[in-house]
Amino acid sequence: MSPMNFLVGFLGGAFGGLVGLGGGTVMIPLMVGVLKLSQHRAHGTSLVAVFFTGLVGALTYALQGSLSLKAAFFLAASAILTARFGARYAHGLSERGLKRAFGWFLIAVSFLLLLRPYLAPLGLVRGEAAQDLALLLAGAFTGFLSGMMGVGGGTVMVPAMVLLLGLPQHTAQGTSLLAMVPASLVGAYTHLRLGNVDLPLARALVPGVLLGTFLGGEAAHLLPEGALRLVFAAVLLWTGWRYVGPKK
Repeated sequence: MSPMNFLVGFLGGAFGGLVGLGGGTVMIPLMVGVLKLSQHRAHGTSLVAVFFTGLVGALTYALQGSLSLKAAFFLAASAILTARFGARYAHGLSERGLKRAFGWFLIAVSFLLLLRPYLAPLGLVRGEAAQDLALLLAGAFTGFLSGMMGVGGGTVMVPAMVLLLGLPQHTAQGTSLLAMVPASLVGAYTHLRLGNVDLPLARALVPGVLLGTFLGGEAAHLLPEGALRLVFAAVLLWTGWRYVGPKK
C-alpha cells in the first residue's frame, strides 16, 4: 500500500471529520491532482470509501442515540434507485463536463457549510404522510447527486431533515450517514461495472479514511468549530473555482 494513497484517504477522512462532511469533497481533488486519476475514476473510487465511512459513522451516531431509523429508511429507499442513474449520467459526461459539474458542486457545498449555524429545526412539513414524501424526494435527489459526484450527500440531506422535519442537527447527521450506506454501495457498484473504480486504490484509501474520520471527529471537539468551517469553506470555494475556471 502506497503511503501517498493512505495519506489521501487520511486527509479526506480528517477534514470530513473536522467539519462533519464526507471525505469525497477532499479525496476527489487529491486523487485527480496528486494521484493523476481521471475525474470519472476518482468519483467511482471515492464512493467505495464513502460506503465504509458512512457505515462506521452511522454506528457511532447510533451508539449515541442520534439516529432516526424511519427517516433513514425512507431516504435510502429512493436513494438506492437514483444512485445508479447518477453514476451513469456522470459516465456519459466528458472529462471536462464532469470537472465543471464537480466544481459547481464544491462551490454550492461551501455556501451550505457557511449557512449551517443558521439552520434551525423548523419542521416546515407537517403530517406523517407529507414528511415521508419529503424524505423520499430528498433521498431521490441526494442519491442521484451521490452517484454522480462520488460523495455521501449529507450536505443536502441534513439541511432537508433539519428544516423540513425539525430533526436536531446531530440526529440528522447520523441519519444521513445511515441512509447513504446502501446508496453509496449501489453507486459504487454501478461505477465499478462502468470501469470507473480503481479497486487497489480504493482498498488503500479505506484504512486512511477510517483513521482520519475518527481523529478528525475527536479533534473537532477541541478546535473552534466556526473557524474550521470558514477555513474549509474557503478551501472548497477555491478548489471549486479552479474546476470551473476557463483554464482548468
